[in-house]
Amino acid sequence: MSPPDPPPADGERPDGGGRGASAEASALGQFIREQRNAAHLSLRALADKAGVSNPYLSQIERGLHEPSVRVLSSIANALNVSAETLLRQAGALGPDEPSTANPTVTAINQDPLLTPEQRQELLAVYQAFTATAGTE
Repeated sequence: MSPPDPPPADGERPDGGGRGASAEASALGQFIREQRNAAHLSLRALADKAGVSNPYLSQIERGLHEPSVRVLSSIANALNVSAETLLRQAGALGPDEPSTANPTVTAINQDPLLTPEQRQELLAVYQAFTATAGTE
């Protein structure tokens, strides 16, 4: 019989991030990668915009690390998506928790067919219309 494997070092996962608690991390990483590709950003460009290191962002995208709320917010801002969207993908918000975000704003922010510039323009037009809606 061979001796049992030693316990993983801090921050390491024996399963390589492929099951258990890392399922959320893998789903989050895949979502971030899809949003990054839809925004036509390289890994390095997104890392620079979000203020995180390129290797760390790569590990997040591969589901090897579960980022903090601060890092998720930075990535969301860099991708022009709502932080709530990334938090929900990370499992920090349950699917049945009520959303305080406007569903139209959320839909615009999540649409992978829009460029970041198109999202900003649509949001500006939408906010201009809704700002005057209650004054008439």
